[in-house]
Amino acid sequence: MIHVSTPGVQADDGGDEFQQLAADTGAEILALWTVSRARLDPATCIGSGKVQEIADFVQANAIDLILFDRPLSPIQERNLERACGARVIDRVGLILDIFARRARTHEGQLQVELAQLDHLRTRLVRGWTHLERQRGGIGLRGPGETQLETDRRLIGVRIRVLRERLTRVSAQRATQRRARMRAPAPTVALVGYTNAGKSSLFNVLTANEQYAADQLFATLDPAIRRLAGNGPSTLMADTVGFLRDLPTELIAAFRATLEEVSQAQLLLHVIDAAAPDRDEQILAVENVLAEIGAAAVPRIRIFNKIDLLVEEARERFDENGKVSDLWLSAYTGAGVARLREVIARRVHGARLRLRCALRPGEGALRARLFRVASVLEERFDSDGSNHLLIEIDEQVWAGLQKHCGAESCQQEDLPSTMRP
Repeated sequence: MIHVSTPGVQADDGGDEFQQLAADTGAEILALWTVSRARLDPATCIGSGKVQEIADFVQANAIDLILFDRPLSPIQERNLERACGARVIDRVGLILDIFARRARTHEGQLQVELAQLDHLRTRLVRGWTHLERQRGGIGLRGPGETQLETDRRLIGVRIRVLRERLTRVSAQRATQRRARMRAPAPTVALVGYTNAGKSSLFNVLTANEQYAADQLFATLDPAIRRLAGNGPSTLMADTVGFLRDLPTELIAAFRATLEEVSQAQLLLHVIDAAAPDRDEQILAVENVLAEIGAAAVPRIRIFNKIDLLVEEARERFDENGKVSDLWLSAYTGAGVARLREVIARRVHGARLRLRCALRPGEGALRARLFRVASVLEERFDSDGSNHLLIEIDEQVWAGLQKHCGAESCQQEDLPSTMRP
């Protein structure tokens, strides 16, 4: 493994994160080299002298794979492979390999394949020289296209097919999103650096069993579930984790998935409070959110894993008196109940508690109330009339009165804990 450090880079962890990425692929790490460069060499990234040192080490130890903790240009990758006599994979290639291993759904596999092909087509090298076009007179003309051109054309065809399929997936997601918006259940999306504990928190909040593990990119395929509990209906979305220098091919390929983030009513930015490079991770997530058009979505920063710091659950408020930062532990559950309260107040706004008396012919109104409100009590009279105790968003109730004429409902006082 080769870690290249350059002056002015704030987030330099000495290759620790890259080692974890490599270990997650099952690679046997024999050595980690740290190379300091004032300026990257355009031909080999690290300079001819260091390349020769590495080539000697590779030959002496029968190493068959070299991993670079940095994106390499196609020319740099090809020159390094020729000089060292071993396969060279850069940071982008390694992340793509991990995504290919972890993608479980058909959509995730399509997205990863698109990103891999986008990355591969810039790295095709000239081969199959016996098929190259020839110069000369009659009888010396070669075939119509070289094998290199054939490969590029076939990759281009496959990329177009994948993009068409993902366009259909994006259209299906948009249709599902519009359906969710018609039934006013707001969406709260979990975002954050990879391995910050998003899936663990998602499972706690939704009483779900989404796959969670102490490894990078354990979650690739998004999941949407209802927030558990008796409160107002809220949807939670678990998304792929972000990373420093996340390949642009991946961001482009996963844009359909990441639309769930940009369309959410609230983001929970989950942060590993115990990470030594916590500030750099926060900045990396903010950069990706800006790139996908989600910078303006309201968010709360969730400092997770406080059990590793022996720290108490606490919170911080912004200038408007709203909770901006919350410390909790998805592992022990400390602070999770408070997070539920904060989510309810932020996405549902002012709540009303109403007692409604519905006539036997108002079954459609009853069904709609069950869909858009939290029904706390229900009883029927002998004449078939229906009595409901509900909690409902103030704006939703105003729209319901306008279209359904629900005049038979009277407001009650909310418990103090439910007041915004």
